[in-house]
Amino acid sequence: MAPRRVRIGIVGGGLMGRELAAAIGRWAALEDHPAQPVLTAVCDPSEPAREWFRRVSTVTTLTGDRRRLLEDPQLDVLYLAVPHHLHEELYLDAIEAGKDFLGEKPFGIDLAAARRIVAALDDRPGVFVRCSSEMPYFPGAQRAYELIRRGALGRIFEAHAAFLHSSDLDLAKPINWKRQARYCGELGVIADLGMHVVHLPLRLGWHPQTVYATIQDIVSERPGPDGTPVACDTPDNATLHATVGDFPLTLETKRIAPGHANTWSLKVLGLDGGVEFSTATPKDLWRFERRDGHQLWQREQTGSTSAFATITGPIFEFGFPDAILQMWAAYLAEREGDLGDRLGCVTPQEALQSHEIFAAALRSARSGSAERVGTAPVG
Repeated sequence: MAPRRVRIGIVGGGLMGRELAAAIGRWAALEDHPAQPVLTAVCDPSEPAREWFRRVSTVTTLTGDRRRLLEDPQLDVLYLAVPHHLHEELYLDAIEAGKDFLGEKPFGIDLAAARRIVAALDDRPGVFVRCSSEMPYFPGAQRAYELIRRGALGRIFEAHAAFLHSSDLDLAKPINWKRQARYCGELGVIADLGMHVVHLPLRLGWHPQTVYATIQDIVSERPGPDGTPVACDTPDNATLHATVGDFPLTLETKRIAPGHANTWSLKVLGLDGGVEFSTATPKDLWRFERRDGHQLWQREQTGSTSAFATITGPIFEFGFPDAILQMWAAYLAEREGDLGDRLGCVTPQEALQSHEIFAAALRSARSGSAERVGTAPVG
């Protein structure tokens, strides 16, 4: 059966919108997929951002008015890639319009917004919605996830997930929206990077009961557009110590992490084995086992062996554009009812659960104590 044509519109023509355009351009790299996406419309208030998409021959609509995309009956799916403060209004409008969409994380600027978005989706069950999280689609992460899911590690007693950047080490880096609470929310780096680190734990059924958080605002101001210092009122780094049943789960989100340009990692230990993967060495999955009285950490090379098979030979390295391609392959396959046992994108309920964890982290930072997840009322 021929793949079904899916017409896609982008709201937000920045970095991630361009990444989707590139991924669709590489769709032929997938060996077999039930959908054939076609990018046909782009909305962004910035004319230069819109102009970039003129290089995509299938784009017929370039506009600064998102209503043109929401009201276009020819569009099947929207990618909503806008700053956090715009999530709630835009996502609610898309739900009201009955548009399927992939929304950027964190699915609302705060817990209250996430609750309202999910409540609206509960009232419109026919709208297919997922949240962006591409890093767990690296082959090493997929392999680790499968080993954990099938119980190969035995009883889990410790887990650690992290997403680490270092770009904010540059004190001359100009202020951007991610360092301003009115755009990024009080959560700052926790919400901006946190979905990546909780995606697999939540999918594995690891729901934290308590969280103790250390949140750091390391750089308090940055140069504004005219060079005048502007206050940074969102945190740079956060470390969340969570309890899941009887084992600790550590979640790190950092923008000041020396030596890490863009590193996602996962380490899980169990009584029968362990796994460790980092995008810093994308072909290497480390596996722990006990053999003949010895403790062994062994390197397994995964190469480019993705969940959705591609033409790329397994000896080559997998990278960020490949992860974007795989995430969108997962989204569109699940929308077609053909995901199988592959890892699906973050569900709205999982996005809401992540916000419950993040809200507990903020309360912990204020109280200096561990806080229970999902216990505080939100107005």
